[in-house]
Amino acid sequence: MRQPPPLVLDRTIALQITLAGVIALPVLAAIWFGVTAGGGSAWSHIVTNRLLPYTTITLGVLCLTGLLVCLIAIPLAWLVSLYDFPLRGVMEWALVLPLAMPGYVLAYAWADLAGVAGPLQSGLRDLTGWSARDYWFPDIFSLAGLAFILGLTLYPYVYITARAAFTTQSLATLEAGRCLGESGLRLFWRVGLPAARPAILAGLSLALMEAAADFGAADYLGIQTLGVGIVRAWSSFGEPATAARLALILIMIAFAFLLVSKLSAGAAGSQHTSYRWTTPSRKLLSTPSGLGVLGACLLCLTLAFGLPVMRLIWLSLANDVSPAQLWSPLSSSLILAALGTGLAFACALVLVLASHYSRTTAWPMRLASAAGYAAPGVVLGLGGLFLLRASGQALTGGLALGLLVWIYATRFTAAGTEPLMAALSRAPASLDQAARSLGVTGSRRFWRVDLPLLAPGALAGSLILFVEILKELPATLMLRPFGWDTLAVRAHAYASDERLASATLPALLITVSGLIPVIILSRQIARTGRRNK
Repeated sequence: MRQPPPLVLDRTIALQITLAGVIALPVLAAIWFGVTAGGGSAWSHIVTNRLLPYTTITLGVLCLTGLLVCLIAIPLAWLVSLYDFPLRGVMEWALVLPLAMPGYVLAYAWADLAGVAGPLQSGLRDLTGWSARDYWFPDIFSLAGLAFILGLTLYPYVYITARAAFTTQSLATLEAGRCLGESGLRLFWRVGLPAARPAILAGLSLALMEAAADFGAADYLGIQTLGVGIVRAWSSFGEPATAARLALILIMIAFAFLLVSKLSAGAAGSQHTSYRWTTPSRKLLSTPSGLGVLGACLLCLTLAFGLPVMRLIWLSLANDVSPAQLWSPLSSSLILAALGTGLAFACALVLVLASHYSRTTAWPMRLASAAGYAAPGVVLGLGGLFLLRASGQALTGGLALGLLVWIYATRFTAAGTEPLMAALSRAPASLDQAARSLGVTGSRRFWRVDLPLLAPGALAGSLILFVEILKELPATLMLRPFGWDTLAVRAHAYASDERLASATLPALLITVSGLIPVIILSRQIARTGRRNK
């Protein structure tokens, strides 16, 4: 196979390394400042009194969140993939809808629903005649409550990867298990689950990285995680050095999940050499069993999406919240999401194509984009502030806007890279040789060969980027220009001031703005699964 000219190869490598450096720079700045910053009385106080609680609470939230995510996502993915039941086609894509609702929005809704004066406890008292002291009710303002919120909003990460793994398992593998006497739960535990374990671990690692990056839900519920401690050290106490050192711990936790994700991609899965590489046909469940599975799907959707959305709508209508004051935050949110999506997608596209043309230097791109995604938004915001301070500039005007868009690109380029990489990897290797033999190179190759191949991944990547940027809170809170409050910032400000009624409308607008892209994405995933049948 004829290699690209040396000059083109050198330019490709240089572009790839430069972009990798630009993406990774905020993370490196946060790490460098955390390592080199001095101690001081604030850090001594944190080490003595708060470091252990911050760390143990964060790890506790992650453990409970991971457990809840697996208990919800894996059984639902198995049932949707291998069984037929009423409304299965709708549930297949509807179970992804909670991705549109940020954790902090879900926290606002459930805090009202499960509060002492909320409809759940009020209904219980009306039904039984008890007083508030006569019964026990789960406390949403607790570590377990935060894990409940994060588990409901993050389970789609594992559901998507597990469903893809179950759907594409070889028919020969499952039939071999059945011939050995495995069926039902035993087939799931001994055949399906081990084969899908790498994909499940990859999705779980992404979910836990998002949980570690959470700030809005933990801050509203009063749970003292590392993310909350970082923002308070920076904003309330004016101690950037202390915030940077706390950020180092959060980075190490996030990178541990990233390492697990990468190792699981190469972990022992299942190797299929049989010609019967076809997806298994779904088994029709009996009417009682089918209705039971449908009930489980509806219960999950009700808790994670339906009930919170209905409560937010009711609160907004009951309190006559005026939408007039939210036009500016809505436009700011959409503009920032569009700019961030454009830059992150451009970076992802260039890096994917560069790594495709020069595979020997693919690792800097993957490492840099993964590092940005693993670093929580609060850490990247801190890194951006350190870079701004080092340059002697002020956080104002267009400079602040550009810095925030850059942080978005750093945070979410990996989310756009993976769908593009997956789309390009499905192309046959002979296609490159055919293009070169016909003299299709440079821009002609991009428009006539690469772009059509990347189109499905480009749509998925763009939608993911838009939704994630729209929901981003801590980095936006730290770096937004004056007068550029987003819906996320406005909702957080209202909720922090205990004006939950005022926070409902911006929270609903965030959900609705992200709902359409998520529906398109989930329907695309469902169609892909049907094409593989």
